[in-house]
Amino acid sequence: MDTADEVQPTSPEVMLAFYRRLYPFKSIYNWLNHEHAPTRLFTHREFAFTLQGDVYLRYNSFTSADELKKQVCQLNPTRFEIGPVYSARPRDKKTVRSGAFNPILRELVFDIDMTDYDPVRTCCSKTDICKKCWGFIAAAVRVLDAALRDEFGYEKLLWVYSGRRGIHLWISDKEAMALTDQQRKALVGWLTVVQGGKEGSQKLNVHNNGGKLPPSLQNALGYLRTVFGELILSNQNCFQSEDGYEELLKAVPDQRVVDTLRSKWDANPTRSSEDKWSDLFKAASTQQRLMSALEDIIIQYTYPRLDAEVSKHRNHLLKAPFCIHPKTGRVCVPLDLEAIEKFDPEGVPTVSQLLRELDQIKREDDESSSKEYHSDWEKTSLKPYIDLMDKHALSLMEVTRKEKRKAGIWFLFFLYVHEELSLEIFKIYPGDSAADISFVCTSRMYNIYTSVH
Repeated sequence: MDTADEVQPTSPEVMLAFYRRLYPFKSIYNWLNHEHAPTRLFTHREFAFTLQGDVYLRYNSFTSADELKKQVCQLNPTRFEIGPVYSARPRDKKTVRSGAFNPILRELVFDIDMTDYDPVRTCCSKTDICKKCWGFIAAAVRVLDAALRDEFGYEKLLWVYSGRRGIHLWISDKEAMALTDQQRKALVGWLTVVQGGKEGSQKLNVHNNGGKLPPSLQNALGYLRTVFGELILSNQNCFQSEDGYEELLKAVPDQRVVDTLRSKWDANPTRSSEDKWSDLFKAASTQQRLMSALEDIIIQYTYPRLDAEVSKHRNHLLKAPFCIHPKTGRVCVPLDLEAIEKFDPEGVPTVSQLLRELDQIKREDDESSSKEYHSDWEKTSLKPYIDLMDKHALSLMEVTRKEKRKAGIWFLFFLYVHEELSLEIFKIYPGDSAADISFVCTSRMYNIYTSVH
């Protein structure tokens, strides 16, 4: 197969080869299902497909990873999205009575888009992104990840590069998945400090009447101070131009200081952003009100800018990990939080690159064979990203295993206390051991529990 650079990155031929040989359907299944045997977390999950020609198919559902793969290879979509877990199988939507088809569970998701930083970044604009402006995303990830773990207690966070200019977050904790739309709206409202887009340049004032920040913002500010110098003053050089330093002066609440600094900077047009920030810091050092304004500026330029609409509703669809971005050809890969600052968007594998890597591997099987190559990704540069996903999925499955074990202990205690009921259960399962009976009943009780919660 010709996988030269001139081939369209998401041509039907390329996409079909990717789905057949590289896409990690089993890993996606384990991540969504939280255990090996199919549960409602997967069988009642919505999948939506975007086909060639922008045809959109919603309310698809599947019973296994193999069934999902078969349908994807048959439809050959340009991408597909993952939705909520419904009260009935999405594919049965038309046969379910009115009012009985509702979203009941959904990962809490967030979307950070680089275009929302256009008012403050100088290296790129619109859909472009580079290693320099990735620093905004990295800072946002650090702040948001810490807030969600420390303030809300969530642990199962998966960060996924969107394939072009942003990042998605999927939170799979049981408590997060059960949040209502109203609760999601309140949570994202609490986390939203700086608006995205044009509103992001508006003057920020987040201090209370006593001149203090809320504790959550104080924690974020402690980290943002450490990246402000390199990201804003050095890499972006935000205050070098006249437009840049005029935006800075708009945030200073003392007109006398503003006039003094403007005169000094107008007379020295080549003065660096570091020098201008130093000038402002010296002028503000004797006034608490101005020092608070400097803290507001740091937050305004570096705090996460969230696309709130993505997070508010359980029925919102979000692009599945490992899909291919149609414009760049890059894979939407999970990211390692510990190396988030080192991540380079331009270094992400493209679908054409991955297929070239496969073409270099000698195979005895003809490429047109109907045989499915479940582990071909292990031979490519996609492997570390799938390993990361599998590690995350295993942690979710371990939580489920521990919950089942805990439920089993309580069930045995219940049988011990209620001797008559225990004898009735042994009549239902004659010849089985107590352990076998406990496992069967615990599994059923757990499945009922997860379907309700």
